[in-house]
Amino acid sequence: MAKNLVDLLWRDESSAAAGGRRGPRARRSTAEVISRAIELADHTDLDAVTIRALAQSLELPPMSIYTHVNSRADLLVLMVDVMHSRMRVRSVEEVGWPARVRAVAEDNLDLLRGHPWVLDIADQRAALGPGTIAKYDRELHAFDDTGLGDVERDAALSFLLDFVRAAATRMRESAEKEQFGAFWAEAGPRLSTHVGEDYPLARSVGQAAGESMGAAYDADVAWEFGLARVVDGLRAIIGERPGS
Repeated sequence: MAKNLVDLLWRDESSAAAGGRRGPRARRSTAEVISRAIELADHTDLDAVTIRALAQSLELPPMSIYTHVNSRADLLVLMVDVMHSRMRVRSVEEVGWPARVRAVAEDNLDLLRGHPWVLDIADQRAALGPGTIAKYDRELHAFDDTGLGDVERDAALSFLLDFVRAAATRMRESAEKEQFGAFWAEAGPRLSTHVGEDYPLARSVGQAAGESMGAAYDADVAWEFGLARVVDGLRAIIGERPGS
């Protein structure tokens, strides 16, 4: 019988409230199944997380996995929610919402860089899980004392997290192409002789940026610049709100 995904997401809380599960104990718990799936994703990639591969890793028959999760899609949702519950949250010593917003951005970047496969899961059902709801509640507090209304606070957080996700995606792509740095060292000067004076702005800016970064693109530079602009954009809105 198919299990309701919401019940699966809240299984620990529901079990504790009911005083524990009755009946024979399974060889593996649902938590163990999800944790092993996360280990597989961390050691390889998300494509490697299949029901069959997970069952082999746990020394279980494939059909037994379905006693814990309904499908691979549901499994991925459960994995994301667990990752959100495990997030490291840094303490903020500076006063004010800009420092809190930066901390939220950096915490999420740490998660996505440490577990890049999370970027490949865009299932909105993860928003229903306890780990994700706790994360959402915590991160909304970054905008305390800003004067933003409820809808604006939600939009501001979405704006911030969308930027983090985009930046993490570019960082992953950049990490996969580290060899470009050596190529750029030779190609940069050679390219300038071909570009000539046809594209003067591209030549001057590209040369200055390339020399500064040692590559055609530096994800860390883009991150610092972009995050500062995100904070500036939020400041323009928050500064107009009473009580900010």
